Amino acid sequence: MSDRGTKPLAGKVALITGAAKRLGRASALALAEAGADVAITFVKSEREAQRTVRDVEKTGPRALAIRCDVTDPKQVRAAVAGVVRDLGGLDILVNNAGNYETVAFEDLSLQHWDAIFATNVRGPFLVSKEAVTHLRSRRGRIINLGSLGGLRPWASHAHYCSSKAALHMLTKVMAKALAPEIAVNCVAPGMIDLGEKSAAEFMNRMAKQTPMKRNGKAEDVASAVAFFAAAPHFITGQVMFVDGGLGL
Repeated sequence: MSDRGTKPLAGKVALITGAAKRLGRASALALAEAGADVAITFVKSEREAQRTVRDVEKTGPRALAIRCDVTDPKQVRAAVAGVVRDLGGLDILVNNAGNYETVAFEDLSLQHWDAIFATNVRGPFLVSKEAVTHLRSRRGRIINLGSLGGLRPWASHAHYCSSKAALHMLTKVMAKALAPEIAVNCVAPGMIDLGEKSAAEFMNRMAKQTPMKRNGKAEDVASAVAFFAAAPHFITGQVMFVDGGLGL
């Protein structure tokens, strides 16, 4: 069997924002396992970022970690340029960097609202805009990380849910605007159990409400990202909910 068959992303370069840990890390490892060279961005989690780089390199591909605040145009421009320079191009952009916050509606401030939208919507927009020229020349792909909260209203997450709904729409708009050269899709996780003890009781409760009778794992989300990274280019504008049926 050819390497292309066992490693469908061999020869490709992927940039994953906010991938030092959690779902971004899992996605980085999944794309590396599929053969892609992987660049990740981080803001404060340098130690975790370097660990992810080492783990990617253990699978064979090249890896790179770049400090970048995705809400800052200058940092975004430098990060994308660095990836293209050091890894030779860009084929896959995963807009993973994002914030999650629980705030009662009555307590929501303008600062809460603007900060969430800056990372969850402005960030993917800025990085995508900067990457478009490189992705277009290589018939690349953009994969945004949405959320079940972008479909279902959560009373204590008005700003978060609104930002993810906006990202889902941005996905669809970009899919039309950037076709036919670039495919744009979105992975929208539901309840993903990352083993945090403080959330154990909540996660147990949500698992009972989920048709598949369990919460998701980081690997479930990473597999969906890897699917869009290697899927037929004809698939675009889709929002895939990775939620065990919770949104039904």
